Amino acid sequence: MIDISALSGLIDMIENVGFPVIVALFLLIRYEIRMERLEKHSKDLSDTINKLRRDLS
Repeated sequence: MIDISALSGLIDMIENVGFPVIVALFLLIRYEIRMERLEKHSKDLSDTINKLRRDLS
């Protein structure tokens, strides 16, 4: 049978370690997605500027 204090310790460990890890992973994934979008838009802008320069020449 599982001791109540051991179970309580396990729950405390999950609260103290698990939750911050999950939040950090969630934020890193969101950050990565935003960086990929920013990279794509930056490339699109660069391509558009280069096209406009060629058209003006």
